[in-house]
Amino acid sequence: MKELLLPAGNFEKMVAAFRYGADAVYLAGKAFGMRSAAANFSDEELFDAVRYAHTANKKVYVTVNVTPHVDEYAELERYLYLLKEVAPDALIIADVGVFALAKRILTDTQIHVSTQAGAVSHADCSFWHSMGASRVVLARELSLSEIAQIRENTPKDLELECFIHGSMCVSWSGRCLLSANITGRDANRGSCTQPCRWKYNLYEIAEEKRPNLRFPVEETDLGTFIMSSRDMCMIEHIPELMESGISSFKIEGRMKSAYYTAVCANTYRIAMDRYIASKRDFVYDPMWLRELESVSHREYCTGFYFDLPSDNAQVVTRDGYLLEKAYLAHAISYDSESGRATFCQKNKVVSGSDIEIITPGQVGRALKALDMRDENGNEIESAPHPSMIFSIKVPFPVKEGDIIRGM
Repeated sequence: MKELLLPAGNFEKMVAAFRYGADAVYLAGKAFGMRSAAANFSDEELFDAVRYAHTANKKVYVTVNVTPHVDEYAELERYLYLLKEVAPDALIIADVGVFALAKRILTDTQIHVSTQAGAVSHADCSFWHSMGASRVVLARELSLSEIAQIRENTPKDLELECFIHGSMCVSWSGRCLLSANITGRDANRGSCTQPCRWKYNLYEIAEEKRPNLRFPVEETDLGTFIMSSRDMCMIEHIPELMESGISSFKIEGRMKSAYYTAVCANTYRIAMDRYIASKRDFVYDPMWLRELESVSHREYCTGFYFDLPSDNAQVVTRDGYLLEKAYLAHAISYDSESGRATFCQKNKVVSGSDIEIITPGQVGRALKALDMRDENGNEIESAPHPSMIFSIKVPFPVKEGDIIRGM
């Protein structure tokens, strides 16, 4: 069975991931994770997250994938003893020192080797297996054919995990010195400022008559001088992924919204289940890409599954994000007799506006926000206040947690 693995930057995102089809989530505590700018989970929330997941028969993987320095090991040891009590399903680790310490303290916890370790061969993966790893998250720079070869030549009980969707890093497997060099914030210790995404200009400093003349760095027919990578999207290649030998399909995005988490989980879950149900009759649905284009993203590509990094660096051709549709509200309840659904507002909803509702297992369904009423049953023109409770008529059943988005 293939696992669908989603990011959880906080508890809300974890709930969204599980509700919309994730089998497991990866998340971090307040320290030693590669996304220190995310809200992440307090010590108490880590316990709550694992309890919540296990009650739903889901899994939690905790990232401990930074490269700590000497003076951080005392705190790291304290944290690992805490995680032993938390009892997640696995730790995700990149550094061999952290790996050794975790094996000594969490003797019964599985360890997944992070993509930061840059595993690109069967020999590499087999070594980690011999050290006690149960899974290796392969480097993003591998092609599908290389992954198939690795699968063929590694122990069958070693799982392989690969990113299939989300932001990519211009450096090798995310190991980058650019942020630390420019801003003093080390990307390899969870504090990347993403300077590869910034706009750059060249300055002429040799010409006396034109000091500080700026030359924009831009794309030309001869190539590109931009460092910002595209985002990966493999939704159009589900059959190839399902037959590749990959055990777990991973989606990037702990810094993204709960809406992003829900839509990505839902879309890939639908596609994977469709393939599992009938390989022979599987047909790609263009609506799946439409769903993924509704979330915040840069230009999409297929990563390096079909292109070598040396042949195609997958850098953007236009700057910035393609912004996601507005997450307007989530469902609290549905009354089948009246056909009314009650929602909790996230962003302003206007009566009569065109909206879509997303429910697990289905792409967005269009309707109008008609007969809008407040929680006391009074007619209203809009729901403008944060967390405001309101209801509308809906021509189909609605589940708790379903999302309203703008068109």
